[in-house]
This record gives sequence, structure tokens and C-alpha cells, in this order.
Amino acid sequence: MARVYNFSAGPAVLPEAVLKEAADEMLDYQGTGMSVMEMSHRSKAFENIITSAEADLRDLLSIPDDYAVLFLQGGASQQFAAIPMNLMVNGKADYIVSGSWSKKAFKEAELFGDARCIASSEDGNFSYIPDCKDLDIDADADYVYICENETIYGTKYHELPNTKGKTLVADVSSCFLSEPVDITKYGVMYGGVQKNIGPAGVAIDIIRKDLIRDDVLEGTPTMLKWKTQADNDSLYNTPPAYGIYICGKVFKWLKSLGGLEVMGQMNREKAAILYDFLDSSDLFMGTARREDRSIMNVPFITGDPKLDELFVAEAKKNGIESIKGHRTVGGMRASIYNAMPKAGVEALVEFMKKFELEHK
Repeated sequence: MARVYNFSAGPAVLPEAVLKEAADEMLDYQGTGMSVMEMSHRSKAFENIITSAEADLRDLLSIPDDYAVLFLQGGASQQFAAIPMNLMVNGKADYIVSGSWSKKAFKEAELFGDARCIASSEDGNFSYIPDCKDLDIDADADYVYICENETIYGTKYHELPNTKGKTLVADVSSCFLSEPVDITKYGVMYGGVQKNIGPAGVAIDIIRKDLIRDDVLEGTPTMLKWKTQADNDSLYNTPPAYGIYICGKVFKWLKSLGGLEVMGQMNREKAAILYDFLDSSDLFMGTARREDRSIMNVPFITGDPKLDELFVAEAKKNGIESIKGHRTVGGMRASIYNAMPKAGVEALVEFMKKFELEHK
């Protein structure tokens, strides 16, 4: 069976070249006589895999030496608790709620201290990013938290909030490695890898080292202490070894293309193809405010739930997979991550044009 164009929000499409390389090494990784799935995480072979992965990630993002890189389990959602546990030394944090994922992180933080929602776009069904130029930030806040790209609603911060000197913590799960960023603007940047980088089961945290401390909240589990993981180079216990191996291959794939400058340009071109059609269509419409649109996740609707359903069903018959919108929003959503080829977006738009002619 031919491969489909997979627009899933995550687990998501991976580069075909990476999948083929992993398939070739499945039974025998570089002469070890075993799969990476089988080898000890204490072996020399795996030590090379994880150290190479970290080095390539540091190179891609120009991560300074005063930031630690951690490969963790539990996905981004486990960090919703780990972040306040590790950072709430004053017991206070300010959250900007721009969608489902930042809202979930905010609710989790309320379990551990005085978490405040200082801005929200819930009044507009999270269709925009709140104005963050002059926020009411608590003088004692330990950090300011955002979800930089809201997967479900297709919005993205194109300008980071003015945190007034407070540490910025950002969940970048859906925009990780999609374009160049300045790591020094963040205290903590983290995300699940199952959208742009690798298979589900790995989270990557990039943390300024002065934020990795012993004085975490009382009762913080050993496994959730960033210091535990940093002191052990992400090998305190058995890590998600195969997932890290695939991440490492994706990092090398990105570098082979020319790095994040090139990837960012490719992503903007892909997104423009879809948004240009949506803006000219008489049937389909995007749901995110134009100036806050994500180049990774593009939600859209026809305005008729029954027609949306038909579109999703017909798209599947035409090799366009996982285009259905999140259950909390409905409609459709095209996740056009790094590994989605331009041809996939073009095929989607061509099908949308055909569908519109038949149903408008």
C-alpha cells in the first residue's frame, strides 16, 4: 500500500529517509548484532547515540553551554507538574492561557502554589493570542508560562511576551525545530517530540542551568527533579532509548537540509499554500486570527458540521489521513510539520478545490 499524506497532530509524520534508515538498522545497529530497541542504555553504542543527539540539537538551536538538555519520559504533560515543582520557590507563577494545553498546564500548577492566569483568549474560543506587551506580572512570580504554539486552535506567538524580567517557560511541542529561535530568551523551553521530532514517549527540556536546583518543592518525586536528570545526563533510569535514537536521526536530517533557517523557509512556504487557498475559498475558512496563525497547525471549517464530516471521509479515500479537527473544536485540522512534504499540502489544497466545486 502506498504511503498516505498524514496530517495527524501527533504522533505525526516522520521523514521518510529517517524511517528507511531506522528500518535498515532494525535488526543490526552498526554491527552490534542487535536492535537499538534491545541494547543496554549503559552500552557504549547507546552512549554514542544520546551524546550525538544532544550535540546535534545544540548545534541546530545554538544552545549555549549554560543550558542543560534533558531527554525525559512522560511527554510534555508530565512537565506540567515538574515545572512548578522545580521552579516555584516563591510559590507563585503567572500563566498566559491561549488554548487547551496552556489551560491544562495552568490547572496543574494550581495544585502546587499560587498560579495566576494573567491573560486569556478563552473569550474568543482561543482563536487568538492575548496581548502580552504590558501584563500584570506578580513581582514575586517565579516564572511566566506560555504554550508557544497551540496545536488544537492553530495559534502561535510571533512575538514573545514581555515578562518584565521574569523567567519565561515555554511549551514548544508543536513548533519545536520548525524555525530558528533565540534560546537565551527562555529560561525553560520544552516539548513532547511526537509532532516534529520523533515517536511519542520522549520530552526534551532545554533549561538554563541556574534554574536546576536542590531547593525544589517539598515532596517532589526524585524522577521529576531536573537536578536528578541533569546530574545523570538523562540516564538516571532506563530512558526512552529507541525514541531518542529516532530523534537523533531527525536532528541529522534537519542538518542535512541546511538547518532551521532552511526548514523555517520551507514551512512558511507550505503554510502559505494552504492559507492562501483558505483566504480565497468560498466554502472553507480558517478559524485562527490571521496575525496569530500557526505555520504548523491549520484548523479550518466549512460552517456545516455535516459537510465537515463528509470532507474528512472523502479525504481519507483520497490518501489524506488524520485531517479531522480535535474533538473539542470539530471541523478539520492540517498539521503540516517539518516532515510533511510540500507535495502533501498541494495535494490537500487540490482536493479541497475539487470538494468545493462539488459542494459549495
